[in-house]
Amino acid sequence: MIPKAADAALVEKLAVANRILYHQGVVDSFGHVSVRHDKSPDHFLLARNMAPALVRREDVLTFDLDGTALDADGRRVYLERFIHGEIYRARPEVQAVVHSHSPSVIPFGATRKPLRPIFHMCGFLGEGAGLFEIRDVAGDTDLLVSSNALGAALAAALGSRSAVLMRGHGSTVVGASLEQVVYRAVYTEVNARLQMQAMTLGDVVYLNRSEAAKASATNETQVPRAWELWQREIGPLE
Repeated sequence: MIPKAADAALVEKLAVANRILYHQGVVDSFGHVSVRHDKSPDHFLLARNMAPALVRREDVLTFDLDGTALDADGRRVYLERFIHGEIYRARPEVQAVVHSHSPSVIPFGATRKPLRPIFHMCGFLGEGAGLFEIRDVAGDTDLLVSSNALGAALAAALGSRSAVLMRGHGSTVVGASLEQVVYRAVYTEVNARLQMQAMTLGDVVYLNRSEAAKASATNETQVPRAWELWQREIGPLE
């Protein structure tokens, strides 16, 4: 069943999120961000297959959880839309998903070094990040999550966490809103960069579980502050 049209403000916010993620260096020509449909939890919004920095309101499509586009009208869709659909299926509380190849995060998946919160802005990483090894599921592949089965396996590797590393590929981050998931994607990249720098100096003192939880609770109230700045930096949509 085709749901009612999503709220126009949500569609615009998704376009803004794409632009912010590009401006912050989380995505480049590749990567994508989605949001759960505001009128139908079994659907989500995601742009057509294109560079995130170029996404406009009219590029946003509606998908069901199987990754089927309901209104593509012949337009190409992302090969890895199954990441989004299967996470929304597995995690009803998740409202937004970012998949990226942000450069500082990739070494952690390749070396299997745990990504852990090194400073208070990344308290959401208190549980660490999951690790998705696609070889364990499908053998040697092109590393893309291009089917429902692979999407479900990725969602299982994510578990209850906020982020999952994808060996040889990138990472996926989830949140309770577009603002939150953009914040988390940006600071996952920042944390990875700082953690690598700290590891070259010696033993690292990470946030413990209690510190991470308390820092996360405080920072969640500050997400709108970051969103306002980042939105102003990209300027108005075309």
